[in-house]
Amino acid sequence: MSVTFLHTADWQLGKPFAGVDDPTKRARLQAERFTVLQRLAGIARQHAAEFILVAGDLFDSPNATKATVAAACSAIGALGVPVLAIPGNHDHGGPGSLWAQEFFRREQAELAPNFRILLTAEPVELASAVLFPCPLLRRHEMQDPTAWLRNSEVFAERFGNRPRIVLAHGSVLNFGAASDPDEPDAGPANLLDLSRFPEGFFDYVALGDWHGTKQISPHSWYSGTPELDRFVKGSEHNPGNVLMVSARRGAPPVVHPIRTGALRWHELTAHFTSDESLLHLKAQVESAVGHRANEDLLRLQLTGTLGIEAATQLEHWIESWSARLLRVKLENQTTLAPSAAEVESLTRRVGDPLLARVAAKLVALAADADEPAAVARTALRALHAVCQTR
Repeated sequence: MSVTFLHTADWQLGKPFAGVDDPTKRARLQAERFTVLQRLAGIARQHAAEFILVAGDLFDSPNATKATVAAACSAIGALGVPVLAIPGNHDHGGPGSLWAQEFFRREQAELAPNFRILLTAEPVELASAVLFPCPLLRRHEMQDPTAWLRNSEVFAERFGNRPRIVLAHGSVLNFGAASDPDEPDAGPANLLDLSRFPEGFFDYVALGDWHGTKQISPHSWYSGTPELDRFVKGSEHNPGNVLMVSARRGAPPVVHPIRTGALRWHELTAHFTSDESLLHLKAQVESAVGHRANEDLLRLQLTGTLGIEAATQLEHWIESWSARLLRVKLENQTTLAPSAAEVESLTRRVGDPLLARVAAKLVALAADADEPAAVARTALRALHAVCQTR
């Protein structure tokens, strides 16, 4: 017997995107986490998926707002197939969790009768498969949530030839999410030791927590989040997918990642060795984002030195990019170093000897690397701006 289904995880509906200052852009990012579910519905129909598995973190918080809960139930109800999920570390299922609240139960019953949250570590028998959920009942579990699956004798042969599918959320041993300033709780937690599963007993292990698509073993995959929610870290990180899985009892699964992400997250670095190198950065940004608005996020890491006019031009470009894009995360470590022409224009002002002497003093101070030098560079920019108006 075989079964075809979608494996997804880490929807994190209701994510606040606190690093985005503009409330309209935050709302756009939050809305896209719901919009991507419409694409999942289309994929499920196209590939005749029998159900959708969510391997944890359907919500971003165990205290999701009522508006988020209602919107989630409406979106899940529109998926058109059964949806089965476990709680993850963000929406853990302990006492008082949203899963036990009357409002969620009421909205789920009315809007998403096709949805089932699996809060107990026990087999769930479907017509075409058997699920083995490993729900997180606390944000950080001290014990391996998959430990209950290590004794095949517990299950005997009662499941026949139906594929056996594990649902788990956490970090496999020696594989943890790197720390992220936008995700202060990221890092190794809820460790999963898949190597201790009975040989050949499980046909697919659907994992959540790692936000990129990643194969761990012939039978084990992280689906990643279906819509990107942070800047990509390293070549291994491949977010923005759902996995189409065909599983058969006693055989390796057939897994096809399908792209679902719509927003574009870019990372660019630039080291300025001359004012002319600023044009190269502009070309890079235009190549990445074109003239789009509200579809891209950009992380810029800038180093090197720029003259006064070039530094001012950079600020103007960053102002424009920040307005057009959903977010510009800027790490600007450039140093102001007036060009020879700029120094001469400030220090050789025959008609204004006092200003020329002040400029010469500031140029000398600005050459150092201490705090007074930073103040001197700021003053030089102001002085240059005044001279430009004369």
